[in-house]
Order: sequence, then structure tokens, then C-alpha cells
Amino acid sequence: MAAPCYLGWDFSTQQLKVVAIDEQLRVIYEDNVNFDKDLPEFKTQGGAFIHSDRLTVTSPVLMWVKALDMILEKMKSSGFNFSQVRALSGAGQQHGSVYWKKGSIQILKSASSELPLHQSLKACFSVSNSPIWMDSSTASQCSALEKAVGGAQHLASITGSRAYERFTGNQIAKIYSQNPEVYMQTERISLVSSFAASLFLGAYAPIDYSDGSGMNLLQIWEKVWSVSCLDACAPGLEEKLGCPVPSHSVLGPISPYYSQRYGFRPDCKIVAFTGDNPASLAGMRLQEGDIAISLGTSDTLFLWIQEPTPALEGHILCNPVDPQTYMALLCFKNGSLMRERIRDDCASGSWDEFSKALSSTVAGNNGNLGFYFDVMEITPEAVGIHRFNRNNQKVVSDFPKEVEIRALIEGQFMAKRIHAEKLGYKVSKYDKKA
Repeated sequence: MAAPCYLGWDFSTQQLKVVAIDEQLRVIYEDNVNFDKDLPEFKTQGGAFIHSDRLTVTSPVLMWVKALDMILEKMKSSGFNFSQVRALSGAGQQHGSVYWKKGSIQILKSASSELPLHQSLKACFSVSNSPIWMDSSTASQCSALEKAVGGAQHLASITGSRAYERFTGNQIAKIYSQNPEVYMQTERISLVSSFAASLFLGAYAPIDYSDGSGMNLLQIWEKVWSVSCLDACAPGLEEKLGCPVPSHSVLGPISPYYSQRYGFRPDCKIVAFTGDNPASLAGMRLQEGDIAISLGTSDTLFLWIQEPTPALEGHILCNPVDPQTYMALLCFKNGSLMRERIRDDCASGSWDEFSKALSSTVAGNNGNLGFYFDVMEITPEAVGIHRFNRNNQKVVSDFPKEVEIRALIEGQFMAKRIHAEKLGYKVSKYDKKA
């Protein structure tokens, strides 16, 4: 009998990744599909469409499904033994939403193993391009939600965050207000994480507590949907969302589709998927008092806390590992895409050149500092390139290339520390004797 293994999936902004581990947590297989490179027919940039208003940002739902088909076929061609897999789970980019058209549940349940999944599901989505976390087009919906529940701080006290434009409740409210007929045609609304789990389950997977607490809809203390928040966003929303569940929930066995097409064991378990940020806290095995920084398409700073105090800046999410505790999160939208842009402009697209340029300059950059926001930033709410010299004078022109690179890196990390300390995080002083 083949040794048991477990699959982890990551439906991120720019790619779909899979990793298989054995019972000793050793990686025995990994692969990825890059959306821009491997699925050029969808014409995305960085896995997304930035619309003409520069505020609306979406990704095609079928691209995610086709990427799953592609990576499973790659695994099959490589000789991967799917019958080894005892359970699978995964993560998805937070806040993105998927809208299942009425009747789609039957198609999902009965998908033919003779066809790639994307062919069976091509007519299942009432919204073909999903709003994702980079979207910042819902300012009016955010204002309406905060007003409906008694203000920004009260909303944060209920849901863990004030209203944010990328949060799913506000995205749903926008769809309802602009396209009520599309909303009414929708029987289920998934997060990217629960959508991904649904593909494997062959049924609508529930939203987990951790990812659900990034929607401006979940009461983080009681872990149920807030009626006042739901009503402020759209009618009949609770039924379309389903009941949230703990992040470690076993949802059921894998859909027969995968047993028939790829040879998965019929009793392979599907464990609830969660958001990429909660998954990072779990994967890094953070404990109370620990702090971590994740450098991704968006940069995040997060930590495990026992007694959160929701504020107007940052987020409190349910802890995916321990349902009785919480995690705090700060998100910075201008992360790796911003670093990649400066790398392309100042280092000929080479990380080696970028690193050499960074090493050639001194810490502190001789007083030159920059804050770089190609798109509207989350923390702080700002956009544009802002350069300052050692005399704190704003500089409009470019810095020399090596100065620009260090200004970017130091500015990004300085912003993280400043905003973390504003929230009361204690960052230890560096001990030179250590």
C-alpha cells in the first residue's frame, strides 16, 4: 500500500500552487500554474484585470477552474499517485467572491469525469469576473455600511474591521446595487477559499470563521453572521452565504469526479479551506506574542492575540488554529508588484542586480526616503510616489537607481513598523549582543 500523503492548495492572485507532504511533513511533490504565463487566453496581468477606472479589479472565475484542471493533469502526467492522498485542504486570496448561478449545485455534483471541470462549469457563474482583494471601487458601499451600524468603530467592534473597500460584504453590496438581477440569479456566494473547496467537494463548501471574518459581515465574538451588516449589504444574503464553520472542519469526502478521473480514494477528506493570511499564521506555527511579516502580492503583518481591541486601522480575524483566540492583521496592497516594478525600472528586471544595488547603499540611505504606491494603498490610504531627501524636502524627480531601490525597501518596512506600533504592537529593540 502506498504511503499516505496530504495535499495543500493555494489559489493566490498570480498562480495556483500545490504541495504534497508525507506523514513526516516532508515535501514529496510541488507544482504551480502561473495564470499570465500558462493561461494567456485569459489576458490577465498579475492574475487580474485592472479596469479603466483604476479602482475596479477582477479575475476570471473560469481561469481558476482551468488552472486546477491543468495542474491535476500535470500531476497525472508526472505519475503522481492520487490514491496516496488521505486528505486535502488549502487557502485562497482573501476577500475575493464567487457568484454561483441558480442550478449550479446540480452541475457541480454531477460533473462528468470525461470532461475537464472548467468545461462543465462554464455556465455556472452569474458574475464571470470575480471582484478580488485589489478592488477599491466600493467607497459608497463602505460609507453606507458604517452608517447603517452606527459608525466605523462600531462596525470594527462587531466584525473586527471598519468598512474596507476590498471586503466582501461591500463588494456584494455593489453588485446588488448595480446589477440586482444578477444578484437575484445567484444561489450561493463563496469566498475564493470556499469556492476552491467546493470544486473538490462537489457541493457548496461553507465559509470558515477565519476567512469569513474578512468580510465585514461576521460577528467575530459569536462567530455568526451579523444581521445588521447583512441587511445593510443586500436582501436574503444569509441564505446565499450558508453557515460559517470552524477552520479545521472536515467538510466531507472528495467528489466522485476526482476518483473517476484521477484515481483519488473515495474517502479522501476535504478539510475547510481558509484565507491566505490565516493560513500563513497556521503554517508558520505562530503562538501568542509572535509577529510575522509576509511579503507577497500584498504584504501583511500579523500576530496571534488573546484579547483583541478592534480599531479603525488594521484587522482582527478569528484564529484558524484556536477558535477561542484571534489574529491581528495589517495589510499593505503595494507589495511584491511594487517591488517588481522598481526592479524592472532600476535593475533591468533582475533580482540579482536589485540585491547588489541594495547592498551598495548604506542603511538609512543617507536620509533619502520614499513611499511607493502604484495603486491606492490600504494602510495608509494614499496613492502615488512620494520621495523625500535628508532635509525632509519632497523630491519629485527619480532618485539614482540604487538610492531608489533602498528607499523602496526601507520605506515599506518603516511603514509596517509605524502602523504596527500605532496599534499597540511592541517591537523589540535589536540587541547588538545577541
